[in-house]
Amino acid sequence: MFKYFPHTPSDLQEMLATVGVDSVDALYADIPEAIRFRGEYQLPEAMSELEVRQLFEQLGAQNQQLTCFGGAGVYDHYTPSVVPYLLERSEFLTSYTPYQAEISQGTLHYIFEYQSMMTELTGMDISNASMYDGTTATAEAVMMAVAAGKKQRRVLVSETLDPKTLAVVKTYAHFQGIEIEMIPAKDGITNLAALNARLAELNDVAGVLVQQPNFYGIVEDFTGVADSIHEKKALFIMNSVIADLAVLKTPGEWGADIAVGDAQSLGIPMQWGGPYVGYMCCTEKLIRKMPGRIVGKTLDNRGQRAFVLTLQAREQHIRRQKATSNICSNQSLMALFVTIYCSLMGKQGLKEAAQLSYAGAHYLCDQLLATGHFTLTYEQPFFNEFVVRYDGDVDALQQRFVEAGIFGGVKLGNDQLMLAVTEKRTKEEIDRFVSLIQ
Repeated sequence: MFKYFPHTPSDLQEMLATVGVDSVDALYADIPEAIRFRGEYQLPEAMSELEVRQLFEQLGAQNQQLTCFGGAGVYDHYTPSVVPYLLERSEFLTSYTPYQAEISQGTLHYIFEYQSMMTELTGMDISNASMYDGTTATAEAVMMAVAAGKKQRRVLVSETLDPKTLAVVKTYAHFQGIEIEMIPAKDGITNLAALNARLAELNDVAGVLVQQPNFYGIVEDFTGVADSIHEKKALFIMNSVIADLAVLKTPGEWGADIAVGDAQSLGIPMQWGGPYVGYMCCTEKLIRKMPGRIVGKTLDNRGQRAFVLTLQAREQHIRRQKATSNICSNQSLMALFVTIYCSLMGKQGLKEAAQLSYAGAHYLCDQLLATGHFTLTYEQPFFNEFVVRYDGDVDALQQRFVEAGIFGGVKLGNDQLMLAVTEKRTKEEIDRFVSLIQ
């Protein structure tokens, strides 16, 4: 046995005997022979530390670093240099929730601060201690609405929701027996007339899910929507890119009951898809329907400030079949990341980053329209992301961008590009982007 394998042959035999088989092959007997791998693993020979470092440097050099003008839910925001140094301290470098609260005061403290920041950004009463990512947080919100509605098992979803998020919502809903009904979009925004018509016709709606800004970057007007939803005893769920809420009207101000989304926009690098962190906030009356846990502040028996896991859904541990959700781990390390980021940026810094993103996107849009090769797909107010139609070959244009070291947006159709700008994009970069248009 290799010295770094934790189990001895006698350990293995004892475990096999406990489960009632006499060999490892017998343990996996139900796996069809046709899908078993019988070859040799292509593992390299042992290397020294220097050789391993050189290997990974060579592999890393194969990645092409592009100036990013893409978004669609993931954005290239600035990360203050001090964040990774604090994040990598040994007492922080874990992704799991502390269950020994008496020795985890530092971790509980920053989770408490994270919750406080999320509620302030969303304008809601309560925040939980973070979720896996924005898509699963949204799916959890749908299940939460159904749990609160008891016999109501239909959720209306705007067609302007990010398709990736919608796919996850539909997957969760399928296995929970929840009916997802789409509300059509009109001119790039939710068709509120269609929404109100369905609310008037139906008596089994548990919730309504919208996105703000929506998938196309458009800032929608949801005036009066919350009242219509609440008249039917349903819940209003709003998904948002949280950095945008530094300047936009918050879900709380729109009358939302549940606010969810991804907090990647608070300085977390794009990192080829993760890890990110989902947030979930709600009104106080829904606190016991919220999955996960909530950290609170109290006093110990000496009168000193202490932090505790104030609320945990015990069904997650001992009555799983009755649980609203079985999420038991949070993205605590990423929650710390955005907590440090928000602390460093402050309210003014968050606003300035959002305003720069807005200004950059509108400058890019104006410059593209001025070329005569682009038109706006939707004549609607947008924040830092927008969709344009191109009169040429979109694939060829994007390839030209890549060859120039630029990621030129997300292709939505044969002639459509969705482009995003953050505070990292300079006027020179935008002008260079436009100069490549033919």
